[in-house]
Amino acid sequence: MERLKALLDEKALQYNRPEFIADDPISFPHSFSRKEDIEIVALLASIIAWGNRKMILRSGNKMFCDIMQSRPYEYVMSGEWESLDDRLNIHRTFFAADFKYICRGLRSVFRKYGSMEPLFTGCSTWDGIERLRSEFAAVNGGLSTRHISNPVPSKGKPASACKRMHMMLRWLCRKDGIVDLGIWDSIHPSQLMIPIDVHVARTARALGLVSRKQNDRRTVEELTARLRELSPEDPVRYDFALFGVGEAGEQFICSLVE
Repeated sequence: MERLKALLDEKALQYNRPEFIADDPISFPHSFSRKEDIEIVALLASIIAWGNRKMILRSGNKMFCDIMQSRPYEYVMSGEWESLDDRLNIHRTFFAADFKYICRGLRSVFRKYGSMEPLFTGCSTWDGIERLRSEFAAVNGGLSTRHISNPVPSKGKPASACKRMHMMLRWLCRKDGIVDLGIWDSIHPSQLMIPIDVHVARTARALGLVSRKQNDRRTVEELTARLRELSPEDPVRYDFALFGVGEAGEQFICSLVE
């Protein structure tokens, strides 16, 4: 366990660097200083953070610069998004109709709470995600969106790993002064769950950190529990290590295990 901790600590330091920001979706919330803008951009950037990295960055520029004119909070609260053609494609399967759903939910949440943070305060991150989904559904005809994953089992499907929402929470809650922004005070980093994608999951299995084959909520909980043994106060700091090593490829992972 000590050897594994030393390895992950080393890799976390290697990949958690300012140079990481420019080519990552976190660059979008880093472009703003006001809390409301950062929250809105963090949610939307995390929602489109799937697929080719260059495509994600292009889509983010289209959404934040071309559509929102670099004023996300004013844009959301003004309702300007209502005039968009629902068929406008923003990123892969994320269309203007989906964007409007999110903006409608955000406007309601900011009017009621002034921030998304209260939805995640005093509960687990899973419950916070469910609260956010419920608030958004309430102002969208009771309909849920496929673009914010379901943290509870539904219709025979396992609970989602909610990778993108846990990534957003990492951005907003961790105060490392390097990559993550840490603008929320009421959620301690020890409460966060590891964002699992194919790279993180592959590395975690190769290192013997998880035994389950599915990338779902139970696997997130299993992996986060193991990482808390290594860093109780900040388990998701190892997201940088697992993701970075995973992107480096199978051969590199095997060399670490040997």
